[in-house]
Amino acid sequence: MSSIAAVPALAPPRRAWLTDLPVLVVAAVWGSSYLAAKGITTTHTVIAVLVLRFAIVLPVLAAAGWRRLRALSAAQWRGAGLLGLVLSGIFLLETYGVVHTSATNAGLIISLTMIFTPLAEAAVTRIRPPGAFLAAAGLSVAGVLLLTQGGGFTSPSAGDVLMLLAALARTVHVLLMARIKSVQEADSLSLTTVQLGSAVAVFAVLAAVPGTGATPWAVAADFGVREWAGLVFLSVFCTLFAFFVQMWSVRRTSPSRVSLLLGTEPLWAAAVGISIGGERLGVLGVLGAGLVLAGTAWGRRSADRAAVTP
Repeated sequence: MSSIAAVPALAPPRRAWLTDLPVLVVAAVWGSSYLAAKGITTTHTVIAVLVLRFAIVLPVLAAAGWRRLRALSAAQWRGAGLLGLVLSGIFLLETYGVVHTSATNAGLIISLTMIFTPLAEAAVTRIRPPGAFLAAAGLSVAGVLLLTQGGGFTSPSAGDVLMLLAALARTVHVLLMARIKSVQEADSLSLTTVQLGSAVAVFAVLAAVPGTGATPWAVAADFGVREWAGLVFLSVFCTLFAFFVQMWSVRRTSPSRVSLLLGTEPLWAAAVGISIGGERLGVLGVLGAGLVLAGTAWGRRSADRAAVTP
C-alpha cells in the first residue's frame, strides 16, 4: 500500500542481500500471520480482534506522520477513506476465512490476487493479456480447485470461498489505488494511516451492533499470554514492521524486486501451516499447492515481460 514516485539506483550486488533479507522476513511474517490469526480468533471474536489489532498500531502511525496527515487535501482524505472501506472488507473476509479453513489454504488462495489483478486490469483497459499469462491463470485456478479438495472431491469449505472473495477484494483495492487520482500523489505513510483509520472505524461500528460477536473489551479481558503475544505479532510485525520495511526497501532496490520477494508469502504460509500448525494437505492438496505456486510465478513473469515489451 505505497505510492512510489521514483526509483533510486539499485544497491550494489554484494550488498543486495542486506536489502533483500528484511523483505524476505516480511514475506515470512505475512505467511505466518494466517496461522497466528487462526490461533487467537473464533467466529465470535473476529471483529473484536480486528479492532484490537489495528487500534494498537494506528496511534503509532498517526504520531509518526502527523504533519503529513495535516497536509492531505480533502480529496485525498476522501480517496484514502474510500480505500479504507474496501480494506475493511478485505480484512473481514480474510479473518473470517482463515477461521474456517487451514492457514496453508488461506495463504495459497490469497496469492491468486497476483493473477486476478492483471486479468481485471485487462478487462478495464480492454487489452488482451498474453496467452502465457492466461495459461498461467488457468493453472493457478486448477491448483486452487485441487487444493481445496482435501482428502477427496468435495465442495470447497466456506473458508476457502471467503479467501477467494478476499483475493478478489484485494484486486479491487489495487485497481482503485491506481485509478483514484487524488491518492496517487499522497504520502504513503499518510495514505496507509487514513486507510487503517477508516477500517478501524468500520470494525468499531460493527462491534457495537448487537449480535456481531464479543466486544473488544471482553475479548481483551479474556486473552491470556499466548493470545496477547499473537495479537502483538499481528499488530507490530505484520502491520507496523512490514509497512516500514516496504518503505525502506523500495528506496534501496526496485519495486519489481520487492514484489518478487514478497511473492514468496504463500510458500511461507504453507511451510508454517504444515511445520508448526500440523496441517496436512494430502496428495491432491500437495499437487494443487504446486500448481498454484507455479501458476502465480509463471503469471508474474508473463505480466512483467508484457509490461516491458513495446
